[in-house]
This record gives sequence, structure tokens and C-alpha cells, in this order.
Amino acid sequence: MLLRGRRAEILAANLANADTPHYKARDINFQDVMSRALGRAGDALPLRATQSGHVQSAADASGGELLYRIPHQSSLDGNTVDTQVEQAEFTQNALQYQASLTFLNNHIRGLLTAFRGE
Repeated sequence: MLLRGRRAEILAANLANADTPHYKARDINFQDVMSRALGRAGDALPLRATQSGHVQSAADASGGELLYRIPHQSSLDGNTVDTQVEQAEFTQNALQYQASLTFLNNHIRGLLTAFRGE
């Protein structure tokens, strides 16, 4: 849920900066983050700060590494935001977020029903 929320923030920022010159659209690879979270990342080890002066990586700060989106068509002002792609990604992420909420709600409702003995 937190990762979907963070991705919504990133996609919203992309849409908000659609007219900003030289803005580069960002996103996270949800599948890679979930694979890492489930322990299927292979030999890749996450970065770890061992001293207070270390800088957090983008992966530590957002739950996933922020990647630059490759535009389908380059803009004259250097902006890589394609509003149609961003809106589609935002909508898909919102639907998946809502589906996760519905699933959790139904699961919790089922547990409460079992506790009550109904």
C-alpha cells in the first residue's frame, strides 16, 4: 500500500510538471520492488547507511529506485512527460491501490466474522 501511494505521488508530480522545461519524468518499477521485498532479488543487496553522514539512495527514500521514463517522442524544451502515458499509469496505479484496499477490507471483515462466530 505504501509503495502504491508513493508511486501515485511520483506520477502526480510528473503530471504537475508536464509544462516545466527540462523536467524529466520519473517512476519506480513496481515489479522489481515487490520481487525484492519477497526475497527474489537474486544477489542484489540493498545499500545500507552505516554512519549518520551517509546519503540515502533513491531506493531507500521511496521504497524503490526512481527511474527516468523514456519518452516516446522528445519535446523541444527537454521535458519528457507524456501526459497520456502519465494519466494512464496514474489511473492504473489508482485502480490497483483501490483493489488492494478492497481486498484488505474483505479480509479484515472475514477475520472479524470468524472472531464473532457468525
